[in-house]
Amino acid sequence: MNVKALYTVLLAALVCFFLPAAGAAAEVITDKSFGEANEIVIDFAAPMDPATVGNTDNYTVYEKDDPDIRLQLDEVIVADDRLSATLVFADALNTTQTHIVTAEGISGRAEETFAVAQSYLGYLFSVLIGALLIKNFVFTKYLGLCVFFGTSKRKTTAKGMGVVFTLVMVTSGLMSWFFYQFILKPYHLTFLQIVVFIGLTSLTVQAVDTVLRKVNPVLFNSFGVFLVLVIANCVVIAVPLIMASNEYNFSETFMLSLGAGGGFLLALYLMSSVSERMSLARIPPSFKGLPIAFIVAGQFAMAFLGFSGLKLF
Repeated sequence: MNVKALYTVLLAALVCFFLPAAGAAAEVITDKSFGEANEIVIDFAAPMDPATVGNTDNYTVYEKDDPDIRLQLDEVIVADDRLSATLVFADALNTTQTHIVTAEGISGRAEETFAVAQSYLGYLFSVLIGALLIKNFVFTKYLGLCVFFGTSKRKTTAKGMGVVFTLVMVTSGLMSWFFYQFILKPYHLTFLQIVVFIGLTSLTVQAVDTVLRKVNPVLFNSFGVFLVLVIANCVVIAVPLIMASNEYNFSETFMLSLGAGGGFLLALYLMSSVSERMSLARIPPSFKGLPIAFIVAGQFAMAFLGFSGLKLF
């Protein structure tokens, strides 16, 4: 092989090596993300033709898990600098699902297909905040009211009970996830999930009962019968049931359990703070006891409605 032929082969190899990088650099779409509740925002590397980019007929959008259901696109808003476009849909998007967008003719090719997904860390944080504030199990779902009203007289008892509930929720939730994913689902025993979840919760409570009896007898005695009520408490059972219905993975189940336990701790602490103040207040005899407690809980519930619709990611 002469020098000229060798030079030609080397040049061809260099072109083949750098060609994929050049193609990647020529990508028209630089970023895509969810905007408002019913929007997807697409960013471009260079100004685009508004007539092509703004034509709704050039787009096909669907959720990855439901490719046969096309989402209705109302309009496409092109920015003044023509470097971005906002796809506006008729209904709110389920941002927990990955969306597949197919755009025709906007990049010089026949079609461009890409996925739009929420940040997974942001999604995990949204599960935590959702169980903690937005969908607080006590103030929005009215679960666990027996323990809530029974142990929210003093801050020390409320904090101890909240920590115990959080520990039980996280432990039983993760154990329930394991049993649900590796035993109940593979052997088609999901109809036994409530029985299994209650059994796992009672096992966790028994372990906490034994440890607490040895480590902190004062706190154990202050709980009284309410520690036993944790076994079949609807707040604790709600966590594995939500996990099973939403098909959460391990990380999502942990965030849900932690958020639910933290939300219950927050509810107990808020109620105990008000209860200590009410013990010194002049309350009409007909409102003492449970009546005034229900009124205060209702006011807290209305306050927590302010978190409805909160979206961080």
